[in-house]
Amino acid sequence: MTNRTRALCVAAVAAAAAVLPNAAWAQARQLNATVGPGFTISLSNPDGSRVTHLDTGAYDIVVNDRGIEHNFHLRGPGLDLFTGVEEVGVVTWSVNLVDALYTFQCDPHSNTMKGQFAVGTAQLPPPPPPPPPPPPAVKTLTATVGPGATISLTLAGKKVTRLKAGRYRIRVRDRSHLHNFHLTGPGVNKKTTVAFHGTATWTVSFRKGATYRYVCDPHKARLKGSFRAT
Repeated sequence: MTNRTRALCVAAVAAAAAVLPNAAWAQARQLNATVGPGFTISLSNPDGSRVTHLDTGAYDIVVNDRGIEHNFHLRGPGLDLFTGVEEVGVVTWSVNLVDALYTFQCDPHSNTMKGQFAVGTAQLPPPPPPPPPPPPAVKTLTATVGPGATISLTLAGKKVTRLKAGRYRIRVRDRSHLHNFHLTGPGVNKKTTVAFHGTATWTVSFRKGATYRYVCDPHKARLKGSFRAT
């Protein structure tokens, strides 16, 4: 090998060594972080999809802080980067992500403005189970007895002859000192007294397939009715 050839080889190796570090960062993948101006915070891929899992390696995170009452705070192994709460603007963080879970949040509103993602072999914890469905709304029946020789049980103004099984609230209007309202059936035995005059409220449950009856006890031969729970 001639001296000239040897010199060219040394120069090429030195040039490559000088370029390699910059080339490694040039391959860093970009992520986009945003906080504000409302109560929103996000970390997304270049295509706009939410970041949930990443490969290990170098990343450039472009942080767009758009809220003077918020900040973007990224934490993980060897990382604790944040923008100022009262500052707005764009900053780029060059980071190296390893196998771990990482979190980000707005520090003043960390209870609601937060997120998490996994890197490498790390896995996000499973989401919490959905809350149980709300209990069905309790419908109200209206029971009326008196002031004349009348007795009734209605739902939304219509006489009850069939009723879906379940839990109900019954508003009893006893409008006579001569009558009472007495409701009986499987699991139910509710009544006002004959001397009572006013309004009472009961909560009862009707069983599917059962028949329920209501009467005025002193005049049960004439003042009566029934319905079936289906």
